[in-house]
Amino acid sequence: MAEAPFWRTKSLADMTRSEWESLCDGCGKCCLLKLEYEDTGEVDHTNVACRQLDLKTCRCRNYRLRKTLVEDCIQLTAAMVGSLSWLPATCAYRLVDEGRDLHWWHPLVSGDPDTVHKAGISARGRAVSENDVQDIEDYVVDWVE
Repeated sequence: MAEAPFWRTKSLADMTRSEWESLCDGCGKCCLLKLEYEDTGEVDHTNVACRQLDLKTCRCRNYRLRKTLVEDCIQLTAAMVGSLSWLPATCAYRLVDEGRDLHWWHPLVSGDPDTVHKAGISARGRAVSENDVQDIEDYVVDWVE
């Protein structure tokens, strides 16, 4: 009998760094800029990508230096996953935190890092760089959630 995969048997906090990093499906949605309204706390998602997001691979161009290069970049931790309402419903960190399984297109399930793109889950082909945007309010979308 095959051993259950780590994401079904471990909490986020119990994962090794390698396991943690492999949970990222490479969709790029968390690297899309959001508009948070101070008076209501409501968040609107945009299709405007952080300048460090490679729009073809949906991966950070400078992952190791991301916090230095982008001041408001958030380094996700197990402790904060449950409190970030803007994490996409498809996010593996969110799914595992909620006790749910990964989707068929997740690279850990499919064995193919491109299935997230082939399934239409990622930001590939749907995002623009923040370097090319004047007024972010014109880029609010509803496909991120």
